[in-house]
Amino acid sequence: DPIALTIRRNISRAQPELLAQFHNQPTGYVTDAFNGKGCLDYRIKPLDPSSSFCGSAITAFCGPMDNVAAMAALDVAKPGDVIVIATTNDETAAVIGDHWAYWAKKIGVVGVVCDGLVRDIVGLLRVGLPVFARGLTPNSGFRNGPGEVNLGVSCGGVTISPGDILIGDRDGVVSIPLMA
Repeated sequence: DPIALTIRRNISRAQPELLAQFHNQPTGYVTDAFNGKGCLDYRIKPLDPSSSFCGSAITAFCGPMDNVAAMAALDVAKPGDVIVIATTNDETAAVIGDHWAYWAKKIGVVGVVCDGLVRDIVGLLRVGLPVFARGLTPNSGFRNGPGEVNLGVSCGGVTISPGDILIGDRDGVVSIPLMA
């Protein structure tokens, strides 16, 4: 039988002093300084246009119609993290909803980036956690796996490793490799 879930718990994160330099910087300025690199797919946008975030990446890879890795990411996320959920652009089901976002915010997650779909827009907006996704659907995924947490992902066409710096605002999301 295939392994349902692989988790790497210990990762390096950006130092607070480094993150502070990116805090409140427009994504356009950040990608310009990085020679136009790091921009995730233009379709990944905030559910609330006034949302923004800056933090270190926790990565979760979810297969089609599956969200086991997104659920498991909540066990390793720490305050100040951004959970990056890669679905290979799956459009069959949402990987997170408002209950998941409530717990993510409660543990200190500062943002969520998903190259797939999410659900429960009213509840997600009520939670107030910045959620950036390609779209919405009422359909929910299952927790079957296989999935991976903190092994690195390709999300929105950009390779993102655990601990990379992510910045999001109304224009979209930019990823800066921690070892850049």
